[in-house]
Amino acid sequence: MATVGVSCSAADLSPLLGGASTNATAAAAAYICSQFEAVNNRLTDTTFAVDSTYLLFSAYLVFAMQLGFAMLCAGSVRAKNTMNIMLTNVLDAAAGGLFYYLFGFAFAFGAPSNGFIGRHFFGLRDFPTSSVDYSYFLYQWAFAIAAAGITSGSIAERTQFVAYLIYSSFLTGFVYPVVSHWFWSADGWASPSRADKLLFHSGVIDFAGSGVVHMVGGIAGFWGALIEGPRIGRFGQKGRSVALRGHSASLVVLGTFMLWFGWYGFNPGSFLQILKPYGQPGGSYYGQWSAIGRTAVTTTLAGSTAALTTLFGKRLVAGHWNVTDVCNGLLGGFAAITSGCSVVDPWAAIVCGFVASGVLIGLNRLAERLKYDDPLEAAQLHGGCGAWGILFTALFAREKYVNEVYPGRPGRPYGLFMGGGGRLLGAHLIQILVIFGWVSATMGPLFFVLKKLKLLRISAEDEMAGMDLTRHGGFAYVYHDEDGDESTGGPQVFGMRKVEPNLRTPNSNDGNSPQGVLV
Repeated sequence: MATVGVSCSAADLSPLLGGASTNATAAAAAYICSQFEAVNNRLTDTTFAVDSTYLLFSAYLVFAMQLGFAMLCAGSVRAKNTMNIMLTNVLDAAAGGLFYYLFGFAFAFGAPSNGFIGRHFFGLRDFPTSSVDYSYFLYQWAFAIAAAGITSGSIAERTQFVAYLIYSSFLTGFVYPVVSHWFWSADGWASPSRADKLLFHSGVIDFAGSGVVHMVGGIAGFWGALIEGPRIGRFGQKGRSVALRGHSASLVVLGTFMLWFGWYGFNPGSFLQILKPYGQPGGSYYGQWSAIGRTAVTTTLAGSTAALTTLFGKRLVAGHWNVTDVCNGLLGGFAAITSGCSVVDPWAAIVCGFVASGVLIGLNRLAERLKYDDPLEAAQLHGGCGAWGILFTALFAREKYVNEVYPGRPGRPYGLFMGGGGRLLGAHLIQILVIFGWVSATMGPLFFVLKKLKLLRISAEDEMAGMDLTRHGGFAYVYHDEDGDESTGGPQVFGMRKVEPNLRTPNSNDGNSPQGVLV
């Protein structure tokens, strides 16, 4: 963290108090210097307190994204699986908290260590230190459970509860921390903060985790969904795609807005501190606080552009305005800008969002052709758009911003399209390959073993009936009215039914033609 430097020397101050070196002058000089030191200590303490408060507030925002994930997942699945998917989101946070405390944080940031994995701070032993505090642990834990939450959406509506426990613990306790060590720890082999031997003289600029968080969660979800296979009824006998729509667009929109709100802790919060001037100290209006504001703006523009592009793109393809598609497009833009949000101009963020929308739409069409079923489009959204975000950063990173965010190395490579050469692009291509390889080599075999042990997928009967009824004691939306059912004398039971529009044009001569079908 930055400190405030105010120095005072009695020997230097004495001549200014009267010239002659008398005892009284020396005492006065010593007294004034002691007051300066007290002020300096207070300013230093205040700086630490402000930076720590900023990081804690950012951690709270990122953790609030779990509510967004829960609402988004609940709205995107059918009503009969609502309680199941909500419980898995709670599980991601709870199991992730324990395993990240025991192992994950040490593997990620346990310095000093080697370039592959950390080896200190297991169970937060010998913690905190002069460089990291508990607020930093909390912030990094919130990131770890975000990766696990991404994966849960890919395997929704057909996965055994024990499989969630196993994969979530493994992902947050080992797989994700190793990746974050590579790119975010000062000892990581591809970190831009290494003291020497930077990858391509640059390191990887994945500021808030398009690769570290989103690609990891998306690729893990990809293998889970691929090994499990599609949901029953997702593809017809002739291979035709059948939409198994989520039961509540309202929850999808609510979850999307919660995620949008939390992203302002995810991206701007990744600066970790706010009281850091970039120019000469002494009242400059420009500093890290300015970069934080710019990062919030680039995040907003990328998401907004992706949402609008998806809106009109899907309108041309499908012929209607779909709020769920727009929400996914918005999140795809956010996932893409997360890597370069701090080092690109606002106009470049618009480019990022525009392309991210195309990536998402294209990958969704490819998934349908390959009969790949991801209820929340998590692999396409987080994996595909995250990979684009990594490439985008290597193309559009601006030299000035790169040197401000990653100081101390003049001449560091920056974006190819901004005149910085291709070294950063080379480093980022390696990042994409190693993340895909690492997650595939760890999570793929895990899901495969779970399948062989019959611990991965539920039975066809349970899947058809819905996991809320067969695994969690009843449907999420069934309740008992206190007034009771007059016909039976017992409690009156209410349930929700989904009404799909009938796309057939009713016969004008038949006034009784149905306008909807109950499912």
